[in-house]
Amino acid sequence: MNSLEQGQQALDALYPRRGAVYYPHFHLAPRAGWMNDPNGLIYFNGHYHAFYQHHPFSADWGPMHWGHAISDDMVHWRHQPIALAPDSEVDRDGCFSGSAVVDNGRLALIYTGHRWLAEVGDDSQICEVQCLATSEDGITFTKHGVILQPPEGIMHFRDPKVWYEAGSWWMVIGARDSQQRGQVLLYRGKSLTDWTLERVLAQAGQGEGYMWECPDFFALGQHHYLLCSPQGIAAQGDRFMNLFQSGVIAGHWSAGEAFTEQQAFSELDHGHDFYAPQSFVAADGRRILFAWMDMWESPMPSKQEGWCGCFTLPRELTEEEGQLRQRPVRELQTLRGGGRNWSAQLFTGEWLLQEAAAPAELSIDWDLSQGSAASFGLKIGNGLTLCYQVADRRLSLSRDYPSEKLTDSRQVKLGDASTMHWQIFIDRSSIEVFINDGEAVLSSRIYPVESDCQLKLFSQTGDVVINTLHYWSLRTAIE
Repeated sequence: MNSLEQGQQALDALYPRRGAVYYPHFHLAPRAGWMNDPNGLIYFNGHYHAFYQHHPFSADWGPMHWGHAISDDMVHWRHQPIALAPDSEVDRDGCFSGSAVVDNGRLALIYTGHRWLAEVGDDSQICEVQCLATSEDGITFTKHGVILQPPEGIMHFRDPKVWYEAGSWWMVIGARDSQQRGQVLLYRGKSLTDWTLERVLAQAGQGEGYMWECPDFFALGQHHYLLCSPQGIAAQGDRFMNLFQSGVIAGHWSAGEAFTEQQAFSELDHGHDFYAPQSFVAADGRRILFAWMDMWESPMPSKQEGWCGCFTLPRELTEEEGQLRQRPVRELQTLRGGGRNWSAQLFTGEWLLQEAAAPAELSIDWDLSQGSAASFGLKIGNGLTLCYQVADRRLSLSRDYPSEKLTDSRQVKLGDASTMHWQIFIDRSSIEVFINDGEAVLSSRIYPVESDCQLKLFSQTGDVVINTLHYWSLRTAIE
């Protein structure tokens, strides 16, 4: 039995024992075992393909495989056999993150082969190279070995994102230089096996991180956007409160030229759980983004159920007034079941909407020009509070699950306006909050129990006005 078969057999054995208290209704998660970064997002042969970092032997991180699911609409997913396993000398300790392209009608996966050179887990002695695997049917893959070695003096060298533009293949790779600074390297390719280092596309300044993982680079609107996930940025007030960050730099670039930064690094998501975002182009040309909705070295209660990790919902990226915005894709509306609508409402205190919060979508338009409340928002049981402080225009998402060792809060300051729109998706163990059509987004894992999951709106120290409120129950989307 080869490594791929062993991984699939282990996954098939874990799956019947997987718990479901926290398992999502409509977020892509592994059938069982561990999941982290999105990999290889692509539309190929009439289907959307999502690959992901996967450990099929347990709910803990381990030698990385590539899990795989397909969809017709980016919402309803069907799990497929494991696509890649660490089974060669160059990737013996993990098939790390990467991307996918279509080359001459074949689906090509470009990924990082990882090896520990000393003790497992010793990041001071590793070898990372870029590798290629291809498939005719999008399900079964043939490995072709190493296509790119790291530059002299670079050891941390991973997470290739590949695309075709201006007559060439291009690749961005996350790296750490000899001065322990994060950077993104840009390569140009004559083919998927013939690469030349073009330049250092961007690198960390003082305090901006010792490693920049999972880069992505694309044109949208009037800018090129560089996405990356820095490790080693210290918190600054409300910013950079997670252990590791994920964000974006906006600038200008054309083939053969340097990347000119126009907007400094800023966080893409202000919640607790968002890492390793990757974008791709949908069948109709929209730029779509997924991320891993967990955070390294944080409590992960779903491990007790035999699984760990899920994706965010798919988000359409747009540029509006020079700013990058994220909105849930319109295909998510197909999940809507029964609903209720309310027109203008004024209330104070608490307003019970549902005895059980999930699975649900809410759309709320708040009137900030009326009402006397000092703060208002939404609660799920006693464990989750989404609260807007009127005086300083600050939105906080707070968790209080002491039994899971999760008591913390994230905040973002919003612009001045007379109205505010919230679109909220609540799953069994997650909440995603989209503010003002993508002005800000907060994504967090939550862990309510059946006896403490009422969905309520509240106002404090006065009343608040809602112009419109829509509630929908959502159907299950994962096979």
